[in-house]
Order: sequence, then structure tokens, then C-alpha cells
Amino acid sequence: MDLMTQIDDSRIEGVRLALRLAQPSDAAYIYGLRIDPTYNRYLSEVTGTVQDQEDWLRRYKEREAKGSEYYFVIERLADAQPCGLVRLYDFEADHFTWGSWILDQNKPAKAALESALLIYVQGFERLGLQKSVFDVRKNNERTLAFHNRFGAIETGRNALDVLFEYTRAQFEKDKAKHLEVLRKY
Repeated sequence: MDLMTQIDDSRIEGVRLALRLAQPSDAAYIYGLRIDPTYNRYLSEVTGTVQDQEDWLRRYKEREAKGSEYYFVIERLADAQPCGLVRLYDFEADHFTWGSWILDQNKPAKAALESALLIYVQGFERLGLQKSVFDVRKNNERTLAFHNRFGAIETGRNALDVLFEYTRAQFEKDKAKHLEVLRKY
């Protein structure tokens, strides 16, 4: 079995993690992460209630059905324990954006590396896109360092964010190296 396996259209499995499409039943978990100051420091502000989050997820499922957005719960493979979130959106002819990335205290070692690889499997291998464009808050030093180590290229800055891109060609060049790190850990 390949180390990055598509189980079906709703799930991708890696070495220790899986991405599965978010469901309205995930509302309490998602809302809890989004309002927790430990995890939401660099994300857009969330207001409302768990019920509002569930309603948002129901509307999101319509966008997912159209292929215009994918919101994933990151889970540990060993026990299906949720340990994070990530979203793909703003699809254009050749590229996508990803963000709303949170990894919580239940994440296994190397979860950032593996969840990023799984995101790129979705964008490049499953959806056939050629690059990812995304932004990171200027003061989010750990995430900036991660993307620089991963091989993303800084393309600009604005008052709030550092702008990046990461290409399919770079992913194909880097994938084996990143998988080797995951295999060793």
C-alpha cells in the first residue's frame, strides 16, 4: 500500500494520519478548536455557537458537493482520534489555497509534515492542480519556519501576511524525502 492512500472520495490515509471530510456532527470539535485561544491566535475570529458551526457545516457540504471547498478533520490512524483541521478553497484553473490549519494536543509526532503532505496529495494528485497559494500571518513564526523548511516560496507580503506558493513540481521532487522522514519517525 502506498504511504499516501486514497480510501475513497471522503478520506486520504497517510503514515499516522488521515484526512476525512468534515461532517455536521463534527461541529462541537471544530467550534471548540476555533474558539480556543491556544489554537485560534492566527485564524479569523469565530463568533456564535456550536449550533451556528453545525449550520455552517451543512452549508459547506453544498460547496463540497460542487467541488469548490474541502474541509477536513485530521485524525490519528491508530484510533481515529481527531487532532486537527485543514481546509482547501479558492480553486482556480491551476491552483488552490489551503488554510484554517490547526493541530491540537492529540497530534502525533510529525503531524505538521504529514498533514501538509496529505493536503498536497489532495490538491495535486487527486484534483490535478499545479500549485498551491496561501498566506501565513507575519507573527506566526513557527508556521512560517515550517513552510520555509518544506520548500514553499515566498511570493510577497502585505500588512498582515506573508504570501507563499508551492508547486506540484516541487511536491513531486520533495515527496519521497518527506515520506522518508515520516517512515523513520
